[in-house]
Amino acid sequence: MAIKIHAFVFLGLVLSLISVASAISGTATYYTVYTPSACYGFQDQGVMIAAASDALYENGAACGRMYKVRCTGPTNAGVPQPCRGEVTVKIVDRCPSPGCQATIDLSQEAFNIIADPAAGKINIDYTQV
Repeated sequence: MAIKIHAFVFLGLVLSLISVASAISGTATYYTVYTPSACYGFQDQGVMIAAASDALYENGAACGRMYKVRCTGPTNAGVPQPCRGEVTVKIVDRCPSPGCQATIDLSQEAFNIIADPAAGKINIDYTQV
């Protein structure tokens, strides 16, 4: 019986390491005007949304994808500990270069869940879900 318990604990540890290892590092900012969007025009998609940088957007292929985004730390000294947690968002828009300053541009509401908005820009890990 003890061997089975150890096996399950080991398996759980391995699976958690795999999920952490598959997260991609990037940065996040936030925006406040949600319509029109590149993916859905004037259709309201709620507030747990985001705009993808060109690297993620893939000429619109990212539209509708869901990403779990977790704050990992500050990008500047202004707010030394901005992180609050993680959020799942739907890609509804494009954050075009050269103006886009992040990997993922979160809605202000989504950003507020994972970090102090005063930070403006944060380091993140994200995974597609």
